[in-house]
Amino acid sequence: MKRVIDTPDAPAAVGTYSQATTNGSIVFTAGQIPMTADGDLLADESITVQTRQALESVSAVLEEEGLTPEDVLKVTVFLDDIDDFDEMNDAYEEYFLDNPPARSAVEVAALPKGVGVEIEAVASSE
Repeated sequence: MKRVIDTPDAPAAVGTYSQATTNGSIVFTAGQIPMTADGDLLADESITVQTRQALESVSAVLEEEGLTPEDVLKVTVFLDDIDDFDEMNDAYEEYFLDNPPARSAVEVAALPKGVGVEIEAVASSE
């Protein structure tokens, strides 16, 4: 059965979606943009800073379910400019040092609120 995950430690959902959902063993996070839990948008910051903030939000959502980045199976990174890949990857590596999850990184035409990166994850509690 689906259960919604919600934490005040990540940006609140601003539309018809949840921060994450789970069936008790698999967690699907919503895409996280570089916005703090207080609602501060970091769209004008470097891709490094934006990536770190998006991953902090993903981590906060996972922590609400008792999970860590080590429990992540798959990540999808959306970039508004694929030329930012190396900079994003350097920041990304800080969160997934050992046994990194499977990952896709794609360039998209635009992201919400004019940010440069959005990151979503799938994790397992098993």
